Amino acid sequence: MRAFVTGGTGFLGANLVEQLLADGWQVVAMHRDGSDTRLIDRPGVTLVPASLGDIDSLRAAVPEGVDALFHVAANTNMWRGGNAQQWRDNVEGSANIARVARENSVGRMVVTSSISAYGYHAETITEESPQLADDPRHHYLYTKKRAEQAVRAEIGRGLDAVFLNPCGIVGKYDTGSWAQAFFMIAGDRLPGVPPGAGSFCYAAEVARAHISAFHRGGRGANYILAGTDATFLEFFQTIARLLGKPEPQRTTPAFAIRTLARVSDWVSCLTGREPAVTPEKAAMITRRVVASSDRARQELGYTTGTGLAQMLTESRDWLVGQGLLQLPQQVSYESQ
Repeated sequence: MRAFVTGGTGFLGANLVEQLLADGWQVVAMHRDGSDTRLIDRPGVTLVPASLGDIDSLRAAVPEGVDALFHVAANTNMWRGGNAQQWRDNVEGSANIARVARENSVGRMVVTSSISAYGYHAETITEESPQLADDPRHHYLYTKKRAEQAVRAEIGRGLDAVFLNPCGIVGKYDTGSWAQAFFMIAGDRLPGVPPGAGSFCYAAEVARAHISAFHRGGRGANYILAGTDATFLEFFQTIARLLGKPEPQRTTPAFAIRTLARVSDWVSCLTGREPAVTPEKAAMITRRVVASSDRARQELGYTTGTGLAQMLTESRDWLVGQGLLQLPQQVSYESQ
């Protein structure tokens, strides 16, 4: 079996490439010129430079008749200063790679979307929930819904594709997502704990679901990948315990976080620099966004057996092993 992977140099992509290789797949991994390919530069992986914004480079990179194309790449920007590039990456880029997948007779395209494509709901989100991500002020959510629509346009022209909607992904190879919480807590730089909650899923289980979606997913279907529901207070308390740091005991009120975000946004208009807390980030971390994985469990065999502490322990231990995070000696010893 042959797979083409976009976003392989990223956090989830590296987990997926690792599992594809373990299953005996041959992997062609796309990367941008100058990107760090160390996580996936392994036997069995062919690295090819290309850009989602350059359809001719994609046509040259995607092998004719490859069995599966896993479109994992995404721009997760949460600041309006990056919105134009995010549209090009997420929406136009998804349209380009889906078109090339159809033109090159790819067996099936597996699209890594996001729970964000469903927007904000007061209730637990399922695949039957309407996709409400229609406010361009929440631009990441807005583009994830429209990226799905761009791929669906190619399904209408004959492409076979399936969509996965992960929640908050936690695990090894992460340096820029939830791993940032480790760095803040380790450096005593955590400004506060937001009052929201979310569903957290284990990177290895999410990667396995991608392979299962190739084999078992329904054409054009969405599959939500959730896991352990937790408040952000519980999330940060778990990280603090894993680092041997004092656990935070209370959350910062939502109105305070949103006010800080608005003020920071005004300042960014003068400085041109992205603030630490943007209105889009504030909206996300002050809400309760939880979801159900029932369909993925039933149709893909998706498992959610890894608890939050296990996910975060793997993330911590990988960061320590890479020399990116240091622990007190007693904590390091206890993790062995």
